[in-house]
Amino acid sequence: MASTSASTPSLPPVQTVWRIVRSGDPAKALVKDENAPVPKKIPKGYVLVKIQAASLNPVGFKLMQLAPNSFLQRVAENDFAGEVVDPNGEPRFKIGDQVFGTIPIPDSIKTGQGALAQYSYAPAKSIAHRPEGIPPNEASGIPIVAVTAHAALYQIGKLEAGQRIFINGGTTSVGLYAVQIAKALGCKVYASASGKNEEFLRNLGVDEFYDYTKQPIHEALVQNPPSSKFDVILEAVGNAFVPLYTHSEAYLAPNGAYISVGPTPHGLGETLSLLWNVFLRPKWAGGTRRRFKFIIPSKTGELLDEIAKMITDGKVKPFIDSVYKFDDVLSAYDKILIGHARGKIVVETA
Repeated sequence: MASTSASTPSLPPVQTVWRIVRSGDPAKALVKDENAPVPKKIPKGYVLVKIQAASLNPVGFKLMQLAPNSFLQRVAENDFAGEVVDPNGEPRFKIGDQVFGTIPIPDSIKTGQGALAQYSYAPAKSIAHRPEGIPPNEASGIPIVAVTAHAALYQIGKLEAGQRIFINGGTTSVGLYAVQIAKALGCKVYASASGKNEEFLRNLGVDEFYDYTKQPIHEALVQNPPSSKFDVILEAVGNAFVPLYTHSEAYLAPNGAYISVGPTPHGLGETLSLLWNVFLRPKWAGGTRRRFKFIIPSKTGELLDEIAKMITDGKVKPFIDSVYKFDDVLSAYDKILIGHARGKIVVETA
């Protein structure tokens, strides 16, 4: 263990954090702890950050609802923006650097650290310097969703200029970045959302729009497939849209990829359908002859550096739906539980 350096600014002995103490909805699972110790010893490979803002991710409340209590004893959430107060020997950072990044869930489970705190330490490999001109509130909403979109399109989808991509959930946090990254790459972008968001998405660069409230998306695509089939389908909503995958031979190129941010089926029937149709059903028994991939991003810090450059160059911009004060965390979770946010829900921790 590496101890805090002598040059580190004086730190308070305690801080306020929002801690997960049990499973259930956020109102039941979270406790505001105003006497939590500020970390004094930082493990090697980690950087201590004074958190300025944190953003909520759906995986946060889903884990609270579903995971066993032993899995949950930690500070909540992962994405943040803040200021380095102890670089802990990491050469890329110095005291006072403005950074943004994430505390990956495995690290959070191991260390107990989280973003809904005033001070936390994060893996140096999972943070980057904040893009110039982007305030902490906006920067805190970038990491997981932007890295996920970038990894889906580049690492998994191998998307190239001139290709076609369909994004199911164009106004989700991942979808908004995917639209912008695909347009910056020079692709033709098709996207779904509710009709009220059509103008917004077209202004963002979407070429063809589908209103999911009028007709199931897979039916609309089967009835009117694109003139050239999609090279990539990105399921960015986070639900188990099994029909969109099982009907994809009608609109996804044979060598194309169906990529999901991570389906979360509801109920036993949907779970069994997902397992059979996506993972178990062989091709000779009618299985879908298209690749199904989950997104598991790696090299977060490197990708954040690339995304920061895209933001600085004006190719991508972050979107914030709403901002809450640190005392209003439960209200922020109420908003994300309702759904239909257009951009990230952010909590100011400073």
